[in-house]
Amino acid sequence: MSHDHHAHAHGHAADFGRAFAIGVGLNLAYVAVEAGYGLASGSLALLADAGHNLGDVLGLALSWAAAMLGRRGPSDRFTYGLGSSSILAALGNAVILLVVTGGIAWEALWRLSHPVAVAGATVAWVAAIGIAINGLTALLFMRGRGRDLNVRSAFVHMAADALIAFGVVVAGLAIALTGWPWLDPAVGLVISAVIVYATWDLVKQALSLALDAVPAGVDAAAVRAHLLAIAGVAALHDLHIWGMSTTETALTCHLVMPDGHPGDEALAAITHELEHRFGIRHATIQIELGDGAEACALTPEHVV
Repeated sequence: MSHDHHAHAHGHAADFGRAFAIGVGLNLAYVAVEAGYGLASGSLALLADAGHNLGDVLGLALSWAAAMLGRRGPSDRFTYGLGSSSILAALGNAVILLVVTGGIAWEALWRLSHPVAVAGATVAWVAAIGIAINGLTALLFMRGRGRDLNVRSAFVHMAADALIAFGVVVAGLAIALTGWPWLDPAVGLVISAVIVYATWDLVKQALSLALDAVPAGVDAAAVRAHLLAIAGVAALHDLHIWGMSTTETALTCHLVMPDGHPGDEALAAITHELEHRFGIRHATIQIELGDGAEACALTPEHVV
């Protein structure tokens, strides 16, 4: 079968290389400080937050690498380029966070029944530094959070870390005032719950993109209705919409047009509308006349 192609222009995410570099550097330095004081003070809250921040450093590095790979052009082997590495990075980032969270929650539950004395004041001032570090890092990714799941994961994690650090400050001050050691593991459990809550939507979106689901924000039914409403289109089949990366959406479909091929100008208008209305920048459309005795093998909806 012959194919008619158009809209192979790609939309690239903004370059966040500098933001990733600054974020990794700041957070790695803070992890070292926080972990050191956590061990010295015996604070699970500080160690838990340090472990989470280390996961974020790994996640930021992973996202940074994916952003760099995504800028490479297509090759004979990777004909779509390496943009999908950003999907793997977002998914890997989420998995790292959930694994770290499991360790935090497990240790916190053990500490509830085996309380350990904690230097509350030390916990508070070290965590206060984290509010500034994580807040600043989150601001670096604020402008790109709505367009790229990779960047959004970095923003959400850093913003959540700033809130978590604030909670650790409160717990540290409370321990210093009350002397209740159980507050430390309790905060550890709260941290775990906040991480899971903030990460779960990212997990679902990243996993969906990895499985070639229709990206969030794209209404597949509306796309189908739009294509069927085009003048001269009698039927539509083999419609597929998926994410080529965390920023670019692709579409393929077969349009049955009994009056014949509408011409390149009409195809250009169709693909322009797909990008303008639905953000689909890479569309591949096959035109069929539907006049043969043998229907296209991909016509049934259950066939892929």
